[in-house]
Amino acid sequence: MKEKQSEKEQHQQRVYDSIFGLLPSIDNPTPLVRVRKLAPNPQVHLYAKLEWYNPFGSVKDRAAWNMLQDLEARGELSAERGIVEPTSGNTGISLAGMAGARGYNVRCVIPNRVPEEKKTLLRVVGAELDVVRDDICPAPGLGDGSINIAKTHAKASAHKYVMPNQYENRLNLEAHIRTTGPEIWRQTKGQVTHVFVALGTCGTVSGLGTYFREKNSNVKLYAVQPSEGHDIPGLRNVSQLDVSALYDESLIEEVLEIDYEVAYQRAAELNRQEGLMASPCCGLIFEGACRILLDVQDAVAVMIFPDSVLKYASIMEKHLWPQIRETEQ
Repeated sequence: MKEKQSEKEQHQQRVYDSIFGLLPSIDNPTPLVRVRKLAPNPQVHLYAKLEWYNPFGSVKDRAAWNMLQDLEARGELSAERGIVEPTSGNTGISLAGMAGARGYNVRCVIPNRVPEEKKTLLRVVGAELDVVRDDICPAPGLGDGSINIAKTHAKASAHKYVMPNQYENRLNLEAHIRTTGPEIWRQTKGQVTHVFVALGTCGTVSGLGTYFREKNSNVKLYAVQPSEGHDIPGLRNVSQLDVSALYDESLIEEVLEIDYEVAYQRAAELNRQEGLMASPCCGLIFEGACRILLDVQDAVAVMIFPDSVLKYASIMEKHLWPQIRETEQ
């Protein structure tokens, strides 16, 4: 155990020099699990890519690591100068966990409507929080929006903070060109025909769209959005995408709108019938995939499941409480 292992040996033995060895790559992909009982069509192989297997619990590990490495390479970070970032939870958790392990401080500006579970996790991994009145996701807003407050910290206290800005930073989408896309291609042996994602910062959708346009333009990429008025943290519908500089509609086959209440129902079904610890976002994506694949023949479809239900227990209970009460009585 004293000799330094190669990356290949670390993955084979699952023994790592640090937590960063667990980050996903083509040689260490997050798993694909086939959906069987709830599959909409026996002619379709429908897979969930379980991003909660990332070491900090979500798909945002990919973008966070890409952005953090870039800041380090440019000499932007030190023990005295850390990171400030607006977040609905996942990117903040990833950045704070990684930065703490590298010796940097992180300050997260987070909307007050984000579930308490996420706020608690942010504090656990060492983030300093500004909890502000904002939408369920950080909005550009005027004056006191999460994004503007984070930008103010980065400008007024430039000696203390640098802001990666996941909404504008192309390293966000490049992480998916470099890792998520190649992982899917190898895991499906190049047979993937459909990919389903949600809309948030748009790093995932634009990164995968770019990758598959170059790798195989026949792969169809679908984006799934919640109906307006939703309360699913991290997600946006197209009407809210002025916040993102990464959205490229030309890469998408179709944008599907799903009633956000359905997302909670479908997430519960995935948990109860497939054993998949799916969050509301996963439920939304799954419903979108089912609608497209109902009459499709011989497809190999992959859904990006961003994170697990564990961060959403209270909001799941809120939406499913009537059902839970009926079951318990």
